[in-house]
Amino acid sequence: MNFIDAIGLFAGACVTISTIPQILKVWKTKKVKQISLKMFGTLTFGIAVWVIYGILKNDLPIIITNSISLILNLTMVYFIIYFEKEQ
Repeated sequence: MNFIDAIGLFAGACVTISTIPQILKVWKTKKVKQISLKMFGTLTFGIAVWVIYGILKNDLPIIITNSISLILNLTMVYFIIYFEKEQ
């Protein structure tokens, strides 16, 4: 792995882990009233496009970090939809 890939992985990891506190908070509280489904839906779609872009460029840091972000953000979208019904 070269230095540029390491920077890409580090940057992607920072962005990826940024959603974890929000996911944990929603999982514990089951409250999603003030969380925007449109925002998370748009973000998730954009991340999916980043994964496709990374695949087309054969760029592992983009593929790896955005694939993990995609899973985390899909989890958040699921929570918003699921817990919204319960409120």
